[in-house]
Amino acid sequence: MTNRLADTLSPYLRAHAENPVDWYPWGPEAFAEAQRRDVPLLISIGYSTCHWCHVMARESFADPAIAALIDEGFVAVKVDREEHPDVDGAYMAAASAFTQSLGWPLTVFATPRGRAFYAGTYWPPEPRPPMPSFREVLAAVREAWTLRRAQAEESADAVSAALARATGSAPSDLPTAADLAAAATAIAHREDRVHGGFGGAPKFPVATALSFLQTPLVRREAPEAAAAAERALLAMVGSELRDRDGGFFRYATQRDWTVPHYERMLTDNAQLLDVALASGDDATAEGVVSFLRGSLRREGGGFGAAQDSESWIDGTRSEGGYYARTAQERAGLEPPEVDGKIITGWNGLAIGALSRAGARLGESTWIDAAAEAAESVLRANRAPDGRLVRTSLAGIPSSAAATASDLALLADGLFALALARGEVSWAVTARELLDQALAGVAGDPLLSAQGIAASPDHSDGDLPSDASAVAAAALTAWRLGAGERYREAASEIVRVHGAASVAQPFAHGSMLRAAAGLVDPPRQVVAVTSAPDGPLAVAARAADAEAVAVVSPAQARAFAEAGFELFEGKDAVPERVHDCRAFVGRLPVSDPAEVVATR
Repeated sequence: MTNRLADTLSPYLRAHAENPVDWYPWGPEAFAEAQRRDVPLLISIGYSTCHWCHVMARESFADPAIAALIDEGFVAVKVDREEHPDVDGAYMAAASAFTQSLGWPLTVFATPRGRAFYAGTYWPPEPRPPMPSFREVLAAVREAWTLRRAQAEESADAVSAALARATGSAPSDLPTAADLAAAATAIAHREDRVHGGFGGAPKFPVATALSFLQTPLVRREAPEAAAAAERALLAMVGSELRDRDGGFFRYATQRDWTVPHYERMLTDNAQLLDVALASGDDATAEGVVSFLRGSLRREGGGFGAAQDSESWIDGTRSEGGYYARTAQERAGLEPPEVDGKIITGWNGLAIGALSRAGARLGESTWIDAAAEAAESVLRANRAPDGRLVRTSLAGIPSSAAATASDLALLADGLFALALARGEVSWAVTARELLDQALAGVAGDPLLSAQGIAASPDHSDGDLPSDASAVAAAALTAWRLGAGERYREAASEIVRVHGAASVAQPFAHGSMLRAAAGLVDPPRQVVAVTSAPDGPLAVAARAADAEAVAVVSPAQARAFAEAGFELFEGKDAVPERVHDCRAFVGRLPVSDPAEVVATR
């Protein structure tokens, strides 16, 4: 029996298409059916490379008896959290009222209007005390809805109201250099001095926090905190968290970075590429690029969302078995599947990292890969009306709209590609996307229609939040001379979230990085030369600066004519490097030896 999920674009949903459960994809049809039957919604949220999502699918959703219990008492909805991050965020926030063990698979029971009245994560098919069985949970929830419905609805309304109240934040002053140094020190206090990294088990790369610790401000004002980031990267590089092909796993289940959770995410690896580049670890950067291009790159040039933790070995599903093999042993095995969704913002992270790494290390093929990914996203991830969508699969766009972070992360990646290639067209497209994000992006329309509050959580977890992503892209636009309004936009965002970020720095690394970019004046280096691979260009690309561009006189003129004032007048005398500090230009130099690499 094939259910409704067979016609969806999500690999995660398609994997459940043969379940005996009468699944609905996220959409108004499921809500309408729940209201017609007057039964609760069972909303199951996960993603295709999630090991425990696979386990619950095999144990419960493939079981005809459990499927019958679901279909009798509920309308079942399957959601890919990577395709619908707003939905995942809203229900994850609601679930926190019922359990502290948050994660995926996330199982939410909601009223026919979609308001959560109970939630949990993985439940086994049989009791494993103190964990009840999924059968027992289904029976208990159905009984509560039938016999104590008023209490369930009251609980749902209370949770919804609390979340709605929590979404507001009052602006405050911008964090100062001292505030940011204190925040960095607070992060460093969480360092595991024995094994490196932060916290205990499970242990995550937290690339968002590492990137903040690598900022010039932290290196200057809190050098010991900056050193903690270097030690964390060194520990990860030499641990089981890094696979033989150079890619990093999602996290380690043990404090000493052993026993990884074997899924490999585009988000983690793209950001760790930037971390390695900032650390001067060229070998690690090369390894990550090899993984991105060798494993995650899809036909057409875009990058898939993740590589699975499981694969088939000797006819059975094995978690991590493939990765435990040597390179020679792997040659005879089918590698774990890649979730081929081309997610707009996640590809933006990869485009930016590949562009920066390729420019810095003189690897033009990496920049070519970034350009191919950009072309793929801008071509395939579009709705019929031309607006960008969240994701596509095999060239077919999803109906899920792009989020603010999708637009901003892609914009920031395109700005980096423009600088790496000296082609202003990428920067013009980036500015258009950023302007859309700044104008405001509507959340999930079904959540809005049902009056379900968006998540109040604006923290930076495994990737920047919407707000952090927009602030970062706005800062990039300002540094390229696109106008003071972009700095003002970034300042406004940081004022709203700055106090919370300083109070809980480990959870707000990307926002703190944006705040640091507002405190420290930028350094911008522009080399105008007809020899893009010559000594002058090489010297410029080695400079420690927020913006580095190598352009011909004609390209400099094109940037200036497009409204990027950093390039204004720099086409007049070629074969010069312009070193601007806080928008004040030093005398241009023509000798590569006179280009200062350090700040």
